[in-house]
Amino acid sequence: MNPPTPHARPAGSLAIGIFLLAGAVTATIAGITLISPGTFLDRMWTLNKTGHAGLASLGKSVGFLFPVLGLALAAAGIGWLKRRYWGWRLAVLLIGGNALGDLIRFASGDWIGGAVGVILAGSLLLYLTRPSVRTFFPR
Repeated sequence: MNPPTPHARPAGSLAIGIFLLAGAVTATIAGITLISPGTFLDRMWTLNKTGHAGLASLGKSVGFLFPVLGLALAAAGIGWLKRRYWGWRLAVLLIGGNALGDLIRFASGDWIGGAVGVILAGSLLLYLTRPSVRTFFPR
């Protein structure tokens, strides 16, 4: 069996890896603010006051899910940057889950936020599943 032929790095692939790692940091900070509210980190929620209110109303225990998401995003980002097939698959799974969440958000009446999320996550999924991107990650 011959080793896989190296492929040229697809345009934007470095940005995807950085995006996943930035998401890991953001999710972890969000979890910290939900578990221990009242710190200077709460200022990050000024960008999404409605989201914060909804999550905070679920109680502190929901905050523990965000560092788990942060670990998954960090793993995907590292795997992506190291050109691991599992990193690509995890990225597709996470972005797909995000798209599904945005679709539910849209169906629940948040027309603008849901539509924007579906368009962005859908666009990312289209990019991630392009043959030139997919083959960049050897099995």
